[in-house]
Amino acid sequence: MDQETILKLKDVDKFFNDFVAVDRINLDVKDGEFFTIVGPSGSGKTTMIRMLVGMDKPTNGEISLRGKVINDVPANKRPTCMVFQSLALFPHKTVGENIEFPMKIKGELKNYRKARAIELLEQLHLSESYYDKMITECSGGERQRVALARALAFDPEILFFDEPLSALDYRLRKTLEKELKDIQRKTGKTFIYITHSLEEAMVMSDRIGIMRRGRLIQVGTPEEIYNSPVNGFVAQFMGEVNQFEVDVRGDELADSKMLATYRSPNPAYDNSSGILIVRPEDMRLLSPEDTAENELEGTLVNQYSLGSRTQYQVMVNGKTLLVEMLGAGVDVSEGDEVKVGWSTDSAILLKE
Repeated sequence: MDQETILKLKDVDKFFNDFVAVDRINLDVKDGEFFTIVGPSGSGKTTMIRMLVGMDKPTNGEISLRGKVINDVPANKRPTCMVFQSLALFPHKTVGENIEFPMKIKGELKNYRKARAIELLEQLHLSESYYDKMITECSGGERQRVALARALAFDPEILFFDEPLSALDYRLRKTLEKELKDIQRKTGKTFIYITHSLEEAMVMSDRIGIMRRGRLIQVGTPEEIYNSPVNGFVAQFMGEVNQFEVDVRGDELADSKMLATYRSPNPAYDNSSGILIVRPEDMRLLSPEDTAENELEGTLVNQYSLGSRTQYQVMVNGKTLLVEMLGAGVDVSEGDEVKVGWSTDSAILLKE
């Protein structure tokens, strides 16, 4: 059974004088979904979440929550809650007082508030002893958990997140990414998350929306966007790629810059130009006796150990290609002449 749509955007845009910050967005977010909006700085993602949470009004279009238009409903009247990058905790209050704040506003009894706050602390992997601790005594990761506990105390229908993990160190960020997804699953709440980090989006999201210049250019599962990007921008944004400008001639791709031809994975754009995408993990270094459907010869300029894999940089006709192989890799040295190859079905052909 399909999930019900909880949030719907229809032809939503936002102008600041002559500047178009958000341009004709259409989107359905499902109830209980972890939906992440990803894009570079200036893509419009923060403007969009400000409209969704009620801090700004759209210039045109409609935002609906469970079928009711909420364009003019202020943030404090919506059944939603926002976790800001700054967290916006009360520094002069204890952890317990911070978590209880939304319940106090609602008029909940003191005993209930405390019991619920302790329950939320435990859910966020903080012991009951944190209840009386001052916010100023908490670490960055602990404050992040308190901010999430306070947001859950609102019991909102939708939780919005504006890059809440960006200030944390890598190891803590990876831990909290998994915890956020676990909490979302356990609570069944709808999470809408803003980030510039593709890695965060891939780990946590049920679906991802990629924004660029105010437009939502692709929406899909992490796997759909990674394996079937709509254009070169999405392919590059989703991770490091090798990109070749080619002319399509039936099932053959002519690359004038690399002085080579390749087999086409999908000869759908005959007699036109296109971009061939090959991800580093889909390329391999070939031994002299090995062959591949597509091959290029070049010079090894660098190699790096990345733990479970090794990355090679190969210079071919002035262009650096990236090759990633599992394990310790192969026995080559910088300056060696090498051959790289890939299978046709692992590449992606896109229109320019």
